[in-house]
Amino acid sequence: MEFSFKPTVSSVSFLLLHIAALGVFWVPFSWSLVVLLLVTYVIRMFAITAGYHRYFSHRSFRMGRISQFLLAFLAQTSAQKGVLWWAANHRHHHRHSDTSADIHSPVVQSFGWSHMGWVLSDVYDSYDPKTISDFEKFPELVFLDRYHWICPWIFGIAIFAFGLFTGIGGLAALAWGLALSTVLLFHATFSINSVAHLWGSRRFETRDQSRNNPFLALITLGEGWHNNHHYCASACRQGYRWWELDITWLILLGLRTLHIVRDIRPWPKELRSEVVR
Repeated sequence: MEFSFKPTVSSVSFLLLHIAALGVFWVPFSWSLVVLLLVTYVIRMFAITAGYHRYFSHRSFRMGRISQFLLAFLAQTSAQKGVLWWAANHRHHHRHSDTSADIHSPVVQSFGWSHMGWVLSDVYDSYDPKTISDFEKFPELVFLDRYHWICPWIFGIAIFAFGLFTGIGGLAALAWGLALSTVLLFHATFSINSVAHLWGSRRFETRDQSRNNPFLALITLGEGWHNNHHYCASACRQGYRWWELDITWLILLGLRTLHIVRDIRPWPKELRSEVVR
């Protein structure tokens, strides 16, 4: 399927955020704004990788109901639609990866469609609730998913207030900590669907074209070890060897010591000796 430029709520919002991100050139520069950009990027990227992906999509660890809600809320501040929508479509992707049934394969469809076209169009606005029935039973998650736009708005208000309170400026904080940060999150996350199925190395002969890409692993806190992940999607750790930095997994280990997460799913026993060499 080719990329469509038919205006939708998602595509208009996407465009406006990109325009707003250009505001960084129109507000006074300070290193405090750079720090704000990095913090809002890293925290929300972790929520995407640990929350949207490893928890809600693959259930590679467990957590309590309150922590589950807070992680879903934080992930949705990234403006990548609802938690149930995200996880349901990702599960579909793994069942049909790089086949004609895959909703965002750069191998079968175009690069533009796999990178962002499928998200911005209205073709996949809905999802099959049966695909995500394990989390559909939580009414608070259903509410978040249905009104997913609330989360980035609340986040934006908080960033604006933070800018005013700290003296760096409300509009400057919005430009760096919301608009630019969110745009970078968009393209880093989307690159796993597009770039990580085209460029990189293949340690395992999976039935798809997933690839390991060290640069993507760095900017997505570990998601770039994509061939590893497709080989064993149930494992929480995606960087298999000692030099394959997986920051999300390291943070989850820290949260386990604080008893916030538990039952982190390891690699299968028959795989452990193979992947650590």
